[in-house]
Amino acid sequence: MPDHECTTGARIAFRRQVRSLAVVTGLLVLCFGRSQLQLLAFSMHSELFSYIPLIPFISAYLIWSERKRLSLEIVPSRLGAGAFGAWGTALLAGYWMATRSGWHPAEQDYLSLMTLALLCFFWGACMATLGWKVMRQALFPAAFLIFAVPLPTVWMDNIDTFFQYTSAVAAHGFFWLCGTPTVRNGLDLHLPDFALTVAPECSGIHSTLVLFMTSLMAGYLFLNRAWTRAVLVLAVIPLAILRNGFRICVVGELCVHISHDMIRSPIHRKGGPIFFALSLIPFLLFLLYLRKFNSTAPGRQAIKPEPQS
Repeated sequence: MPDHECTTGARIAFRRQVRSLAVVTGLLVLCFGRSQLQLLAFSMHSELFSYIPLIPFISAYLIWSERKRLSLEIVPSRLGAGAFGAWGTALLAGYWMATRSGWHPAEQDYLSLMTLALLCFFWGACMATLGWKVMRQALFPAAFLIFAVPLPTVWMDNIDTFFQYTSAVAAHGFFWLCGTPTVRNGLDLHLPDFALTVAPECSGIHSTLVLFMTSLMAGYLFLNRAWTRAVLVLAVIPLAILRNGFRICVVGELCVHISHDMIRSPIHRKGGPIFFALSLIPFLLFLLYLRKFNSTAPGRQAIKPEPQS
């Protein structure tokens, strides 16, 4: 059979499987319709999770942009489908048993469980219809959907605490650089005639989470080597700490040198986007630096046509 006929047949089979996946996805969304509508309403009223409705569209765009590179070879993976299906079932069973035992989860925790279960079933459907060869090439867009799952409250509390204390230490360092006498006692910063407390709202978890997703996207799109992508993602943590510390230092300096009322000023209450934008400057410079290591790495865009005989 000529090669072009094989390719045409493979494309037809691929599209058929994609349509099957779309039908299964639609059924899954209907089954989880109540929780997903609740998730949409929750994210629309949440400053931290306002990005969640965008996640499926970002993943869909990434897959669409790579559609010409996806393998047309459909090899369904029963093992992969069964594993993801088992995890989704285990999550639902665990939730059912926990609630029967008297557990009353917060809305955020309930939505985390339901959305993660939905994703497990969706990934299982992908393995059953498209197979591992296709999903390996679409691994990042598919895995990026995990950000549609709200962070459990316990995780958020621990992350907040971590960034509170590390930001307080960073702010103390910035005050020292500015020559402002400062005494730190845990989360309390005692300045001349003024005292600051690093509250959970000062942890910058929203900006950090957005920057973390941005680093993953930037690494996927612009970096070829795994270690450069990992370094870029890990750099988000110290960058977030320094950003928070700098923001606290700026507010403290304004309170000391201008007026104590600056603690209620817009730069404190609404200044998050400004400091987030400032943190993008070193982030982009570091990304440009890491791109220098791409020249000798086999990247996604380094595909060359085979020589014709």
